[in-house]
Amino acid sequence: MKKVAFLFPGQGAQYIGMSKKLCEMFPEASETFDEASEVLGFDLKKLCFEGDIRELTKTENTQPAILTASVAAFRVFMKEIGVNPSYAAGHSLGEISALCCAGAIGFSDAVSLVRQRGKLMQEAVPLGTGGMAAVNGLQQAEIEEVCKSITESDQLVVASNLNSKRQIVISGYAEAVKKAGEELRKKGATVIPLRVSAPFHSPLMQPAADKFCEVLKGYSFSDFKWPVISNVTAAPYANKDEIPSLLTKQIISPVRWLESMVYLNKNGVDLAIEMGPKTVLKNLMKDCVPDMKTLSYDPETDMEAVKSAFSEKAEKPYADGMKVLTKCIAMAVCTKNRNFNNEEYDRGVVENYRKLVSMKEGLVKANEEPTTSQIKEALTLLKTIFATKKVPDDEQRERFEEIIDETGIRGLVDSF
Repeated sequence: MKKVAFLFPGQGAQYIGMSKKLCEMFPEASETFDEASEVLGFDLKKLCFEGDIRELTKTENTQPAILTASVAAFRVFMKEIGVNPSYAAGHSLGEISALCCAGAIGFSDAVSLVRQRGKLMQEAVPLGTGGMAAVNGLQQAEIEEVCKSITESDQLVVASNLNSKRQIVISGYAEAVKKAGEELRKKGATVIPLRVSAPFHSPLMQPAADKFCEVLKGYSFSDFKWPVISNVTAAPYANKDEIPSLLTKQIISPVRWLESMVYLNKNGVDLAIEMGPKTVLKNLMKDCVPDMKTLSYDPETDMEAVKSAFSEKAEKPYADGMKVLTKCIAMAVCTKNRNFNNEEYDRGVVENYRKLVSMKEGLVKANEEPTTSQIKEALTLLKTIFATKKVPDDEQRERFEEIIDETGIRGLVDSF
């Protein structure tokens, strides 16, 4: 039995179009975005699917958007696969997503909290005053030494995100970050200034932390369904009573991500699933714990690989199985529709057609043939499409016979 951890990304994972495909394929994801929109008072789908990237990147919008995308992916995973993790961890904002999915914070409350958190963090320091930069190629001790030297002689700059063995982010006053970057480059580091609106996870965020502490007093929290790792301690929360204090400290403290991943590894986790847009945490894992298999649960990335990882027994790909998927997709398109109920058509035809296309795209991307289970799933999706289109039984049998004969799978599946 695999020991699994769920990982939740923070700011920087956003992009226009994120979660659109997930929402098209799964009603649970679409409903999650609708819930968030109701809390926020604006159409979050519109912002995420077709909005202006500058508007989405505003921290007060980014935070609820990424949290919603993460919770949507989690809800789909639990419906489709239904395996509880041994641990959960989230990077910065993602820690609140992790707490939400572990049942410690209600979803509506989580959306409201991160919206306020984003506003407070933006207001804490005037635009242009603070900055952040990613530093690659130096040890943590060397980076911290440079930051300490500049802080003592000039303005504050600190190591704020301890992301991996190779990457550490520094935060502080913009001028101090620039000076630290110059010194670090002299020591051989690669330094990349980040496009951010504030110096996150630094003492300059103290005004935001103080106000967020007051905000948290207005919310109630529940017991955890599974342990959640704190960014502040790189260890699990002891209980729900720690949530207000640790989330407050998190705003001004470094994100101890490398230590958190090492903790998971030492405690037997052998598979990590990233819940949310992009593959930021999957990529970081290569420099944290290279041997830990990490997949991203999103139709744009590793959704099919995740399904395979949780199969009761590993199945071998079926040679030429891709032909079955190709035929199913073609049949779904070319077979005449006799059902003009738009709601039934969207649910029975459009959603299942998208699942077929997503399955094929995922396998093509992974350069794999489908397994027997995936072939059967594709045929079942096509059967649902035919039934929704009200295709006569004789025509359905004829279509399936054509697929079975042309792809040579008669001995593989029961008659459809």
